[in-house]
Amino acid sequence: MGRIYGVSLGPGDADLITLKGLKALQQADKIYYPGSLFKDGRKSSYSLSILNQYDLDVEKLQGFYLKMDLERTQAKTIYETTFQQIVKDYNKGLSIAIVSEGDISTFSSFSYVLEKIKSRKLPIDLIPGITSYLHLASESKIPLCLQNEKVTIIPRIQSKDQLKEVIHHFDTVVLMKIKSVMESITSVIDTKKHSIIYAERLGTDKQFITNNWAIANKREIPYFSLLIIKKQAL
Repeated sequence: MGRIYGVSLGPGDADLITLKGLKALQQADKIYYPGSLFKDGRKSSYSLSILNQYDLDVEKLQGFYLKMDLERTQAKTIYETTFQQIVKDYNKGLSIAIVSEGDISTFSSFSYVLEKIKSRKLPIDLIPGITSYLHLASESKIPLCLQNEKVTIIPRIQSKDQLKEVIHHFDTVVLMKIKSVMESITSVIDTKKHSIIYAERLGTDKQFITNNWAIANKREIPYFSLLIIKKQAL
């Protein structure tokens, strides 16, 4: 039988993969990577942009592209089709790597494939990685948390009230997928009480970081953006 690995690629900088993850990619016979399929038929893959920096055999690379919508119907079909191909590769005795940007267990499309792999009781090893918010904390040189401080991570905050509540109860709030909720964030942030660190496209040549919310709020926010909000010491 073959071997299956889930490999974390890190937030974008090709050097931020682990040695174990890179070795798994170099030794793999087949590498599956996720991507986005847009309404106009265009395809894009952040994972592929990282993989392309490792001098891998392109014949090993196999993408699975998911529509960017909330219905998930197409995504479920793609996950199942991809899984069936992985099973075929596994039965051929191939070494298979399934990758994801960031950490493979944190908001990762890989987890839906993992469910299927586990349901068939196929052996798999997961290789953890660096998340975008950990990368941003290091880039900004500000600790994410200290001593008894509490941290929460929320994708696509649902309302102003929810944001107010989590800021009240947590010392550090990490917001991901913020493109559609900028208005709610702007209405809640108080620069006298909160320090903020906004970032987009971390680890790429288009990386942008600022601690000025007025500047961040004027930008065209991409999908790969995030915000860290910390309470100011009184």
